[in-house]
Amino acid sequence: MALQPVMRPIPAFLSALLLSLTLPLAPAHAQDAPAAAPAVEGISEGPVDLQRFMGRWYVVGRVPNFIERGHVASVNTYTLNDEDKVSINYQFREGFSEPVEELNIRAKVDEDSGNRRWRTWFYRVVPTHSRVLEVAPDYSWALIGYPGREMAWIFAREPDMDNTLYRQLALRLRDKYDVNTDKLKRVPQHAEQVGRLGFEVPNKK
Repeated sequence: MALQPVMRPIPAFLSALLLSLTLPLAPAHAQDAPAAAPAVEGISEGPVDLQRFMGRWYVVGRVPNFIERGHVASVNTYTLNDEDKVSINYQFREGFSEPVEELNIRAKVDEDSGNRRWRTWFYRVVPTHSRVLEVAPDYSWALIGYPGREMAWIFAREPDMDNTLYRQLALRLRDKYDVNTDKLKRVPQHAEQVGRLGFEVPNKK
């Protein structure tokens, strides 16, 4: 029998912390480091194509926060309702043996920002802010930031991401966008990833 999403309310004082990335980052010039892979390049300037940005994004990395900490199989689905209004459906599990839960959020895109700055609301009254820092030319991955640079997210269209690409994107968050990635964690999207180095620990096993 398919599991149905379970709606779970979240206290308003925690809502401002929604959406998140500790894969330790080795020194950039380690002597025993393998030859560097070609640098990944994304679109960091100019407008984001809002239509292309819509759809399903897997949360493959984040700085854990009070709302998302310990969640596995985290997915955001974006739906454009108007020129600048977006519905966000966040689905997750507390553990891989737990049912799917979800949170629905509404967002408004600041067109003057080239569709990069977003304001989101919880319970229709509590606003938060986020920014699309960079997106892949083919919109296969995205880097999302948050005011204060203490939280960030790595999104992807597929649940699995190549280790080299993930590491490059983590370094990009740290070196280009000054994000504090000391607590960056990969999000388990499959049960076999639980317990691996650098992956977040589920709330329930």
